[in-house]
Amino acid sequence: MSASTPVEPVETPDPCPCESGRQYDDCCGPLLSTERLADTAVELMRSRFTAYHYGNAEHLWRTWHPKTRPAEVEVNDGVEWSGLTIHRTEAGGPDDQSGIVEFTATHQQGDLHEVAVFERRAGRWFYVGEQSDEA
Repeated sequence: MSASTPVEPVETPDPCPCESGRQYDDCCGPLLSTERLADTAVELMRSRFTAYHYGNAEHLWRTWHPKTRPAEVEVNDGVEWSGLTIHRTEAGGPDDQSGIVEFTATHQQGDLHEVAVFERRAGRWFYVGEQSDEA
């Protein structure tokens, strides 16, 4: 699926897949439907996990920093994302310009552990990429 492929909005009274403890319609739903922007880096991280869960490549492309995003974002339809654990955050709050979110995303084939870098640009949070070991 490319970023240009429209995705039908998901409407559900179910808990949000990001495991925030909130309902989807009050959590990641408004971000995926572009009703509002993420206020924090961790909120954007949660919405990106939810986009992977639902196969929403458009949201992933739109929230990927323009300097690091690929030309097309593909979502592997064969992967069933089943859980998200946020381990720690550094900065990334409503008044910050950058932030780090360390997380583990679980799927049927194993876990994906990442220390993700986020940056605010023109008032919007973007996923930049995985933090490198070089500092």
